[in-house]
Amino acid sequence: MPERRLDSLEQARVRPWLVFWIFLQLGLTSFGGPVAHLGYFHEAFVRRRRWLAEQDYADLVALGQFLPGPASSQVGIGIGLAQAGLLGSVMAWLGFTLPSAALLTAFGYGITAWQDAVPAGFLVGLKAAATAVVAQAVWHMAQRFCRPRRYMALTLLAAGGTLAWTAPWALPAVILASGAVGLFIPRADVKAPAPARPLFAVPRPLALACLVTFLALLLALPLAARSLSSHAWDLFHSFFQSGALVFGGGHVILPLLQSTVVSPGWVTHPDFLSGYGAAQAVPGPLFTLAAYLGAVAMPEPNGWRGALLCLGAIYLPSFLLLIGIAPFWDALKRYDRAQRALAGINAAVVGILLAVLYDPIWTSAVTSAWRFLLALLNFSLLAFWRVPPWLVVILSAALGWAFAL
Repeated sequence: MPERRLDSLEQARVRPWLVFWIFLQLGLTSFGGPVAHLGYFHEAFVRRRRWLAEQDYADLVALGQFLPGPASSQVGIGIGLAQAGLLGSVMAWLGFTLPSAALLTAFGYGITAWQDAVPAGFLVGLKAAATAVVAQAVWHMAQRFCRPRRYMALTLLAAGGTLAWTAPWALPAVILASGAVGLFIPRADVKAPAPARPLFAVPRPLALACLVTFLALLLALPLAARSLSSHAWDLFHSFFQSGALVFGGGHVILPLLQSTVVSPGWVTHPDFLSGYGAAQAVPGPLFTLAAYLGAVAMPEPNGWRGALLCLGAIYLPSFLLLIGIAPFWDALKRYDRAQRALAGINAAVVGILLAVLYDPIWTSAVTSAWRFLLALLNFSLLAFWRVPPWLVVILSAALGWAFAL
């Protein structure tokens, strides 16, 4: 079927409550980390509901990877913004974030048996499902963005660069380099024309206000934290800075969070490691570890107040940056040279997903012949029988638990 994006009449039917409900389902079933989340989003919004064309989704993924903060959450916020406006962006974030944030906050209140209560085979099944979801997303995106062959070469180079360099600056560097290479690829090779209408309906004054607010907070919060003797200000500043300065999201933020909360003595090292372990067993974004850290931090505010404070602070930069850049991103994509750069970036995004499919997803999930067969079964259910991803997750977890894989 030909690709299309919802027209204005169809888009008007996408209500914020529907965005919340769909993202809540994803938040309850999206295991496997940020790259797996992109696979779940691709299946839910590009292939099944067709809210976004492949090109629009690839541009969103590129933008989410390029901006600091949690890449998969930013893509989700962008989908909500595109389909239901500002309220839709908030509903998408709430739905996707709420399940893991609530579970980790509860864990922070003392449910320390969480890790031991999850059977090992259950987690194996979840990893196998995540492997299949990512593999399917890589396959479909490669078919769209790795033609002609020069783009496939760019994809392979991006995959190699991602595997070779694990520093926080590696992903932005790979994306920038790929965009620069794309500038020199002839215009005839760019298959995706500029969209007929903007993806984001964000007024430019609001966008500029968000960018100014982001810069003002980034500069003013450290000064306020030094001048005010308030643990709440210290927490807000520290988690806002973490969300504003880390690229790549996911596990990349762990060293920064550890130095943020362990070094000043707000959270003990064993408690930090316990929270990280619990975060691996829950669906949704890893950034919700901030809710756990806020709940266990000492002194007050902690508990649910600390969880809300830290969770809001670490995600606030993502909202400000994404809304601030949104209208300019749409305008930029209309230029021929920008489309060339985006074509190169899209090919690089496929390479990044391919690299992460191998390490850490494949290397940690497919460690035996039986686990390989389970991952292959999951991929077949998704690709050939079109079984919904949430059902594949449940079946895979049950099989992993039943056969103690």
